[in-house]
Amino acid sequence: MKRTKVKIQVQHAGMYSDDRVIMLSDALVKQWKIPTNTTLALRFGSAKHEVKVVPIQQAGVLRINDSIAAKWGLSTGSSLCLQYKPTSRALHIGPLIGVMISRAYSGKPDRPFGAITTFCRELDEACKLYGAAVYYVTPDDLSGQGDTVKGWHYAGRWVKRAFPLPHVIYNRLTSRKLENRSNVQQFLRHAKTQYHSALFNEKYLNKTEVFDALRKENSLQIYLPESYLLKNLQTLKSMCTKYPTVFLKPITGSLGKGIIRIKRQADNSFTCHFTNLGGVRKQSYGNLSQMCAALSGKIKQQRYQIQQGLSLISVGDRPVDFRALVQRDEQGQWSITSIVARIAGSHHFVSNLARGGTLSTVKEALARSNSTASSGGAVKLRRAAIAIAKGIETQIQGHFAELGVDLALDMQGRVWLIEVNSKPSKDDNTQLTGENKLRPSVKQLIQYSRYVAKF
Repeated sequence: MKRTKVKIQVQHAGMYSDDRVIMLSDALVKQWKIPTNTTLALRFGSAKHEVKVVPIQQAGVLRINDSIAAKWGLSTGSSLCLQYKPTSRALHIGPLIGVMISRAYSGKPDRPFGAITTFCRELDEACKLYGAAVYYVTPDDLSGQGDTVKGWHYAGRWVKRAFPLPHVIYNRLTSRKLENRSNVQQFLRHAKTQYHSALFNEKYLNKTEVFDALRKENSLQIYLPESYLLKNLQTLKSMCTKYPTVFLKPITGSLGKGIIRIKRQADNSFTCHFTNLGGVRKQSYGNLSQMCAALSGKIKQQRYQIQQGLSLISVGDRPVDFRALVQRDEQGQWSITSIVARIAGSHHFVSNLARGGTLSTVKEALARSNSTASSGGAVKLRRAAIAIAKGIETQIQGHFAELGVDLALDMQGRVWLIEVNSKPSKDDNTQLTGENKLRPSVKQLIQYSRYVAKF
């Protein structure tokens, strides 16, 4: 199989206006021994068109008829990878990437996708760099049949039009409700079974699922705090007796919402801190029984993961944790794209930026912690993040190409896993520089898409 990158030119009229004729650089035709006197298949995602190849002198160019370009959403100047498969007598252009996003605001032409519009433009720029095409589709536009889908793409402005089904589907849906809609699941089944589309980050991970899966890996036990799905008050009493601090975390929560921190005081009374939209609410209880009675209603309404509290390194009495963005690279291997430190805001015990947390480099946070426990911390964090990503790959069914792995370093220098996010926020992992350039995380997504689509 031969491959290269070509510039697309759209042929509007003239001698070869027949849509069954495409023109390709003569040097490529000769190098790849592409037959010019017979019919071949030209493929782009799920689309297929029978063509004959006419050689032209212009280097690095694929010229196609405007009717094909209109059907496939292609325009002059697009840069795409081209490959020729002699066994199937087919020319493939791509990869075509479809990104599932939660919603589009048609009344906002400059920011149709809200806060992730900038990220979507970055993906588009990265596609130009690496020879790929991308469009964005919402659940409202998906159906479980057909070989086209209506999506948005950038052509000087955001335009909505029909595209073939993609080689690669990148799931950026931000709610389980949208992800589980029947038309979304039907579309995914159809794309995977009929057109062999690769789907990655196909589902949310919940906290219980992650910890139960990773416990099966002996080498990962060292990173796992004691943690269970909270099924009854007896487990709550047992953990609160065993540890001076425990956390209750909604198993499907995000952004630090709904977390409860329970601290046992010296006189065996208990103090609970509840995160809510307005910040943190504090409540004290005289003993364990009183606290359990007060929390029993919440436990019945919401499923929690109960987790051992950790004594973390801190900066100015504010706890620090670390978000590692672990992505598959152009060879399909897990690699670390970035690790940032997140310092909790004042009066908060969670480090989420949405709750007043601040970003720092790992090196700076470790230095500012003034703790001997931070020695060698950066290396240990990287080692743990890669090992945990591999554990997710081994133990959880599904295809993941990027994971946000939240880690902590305790006062003894031990690394602990806090949680794993299969839909890591793009804002949380912004480079800590003011330069206006493509983020490495965005480039990595396109490079991996090329790999998984075999371009």
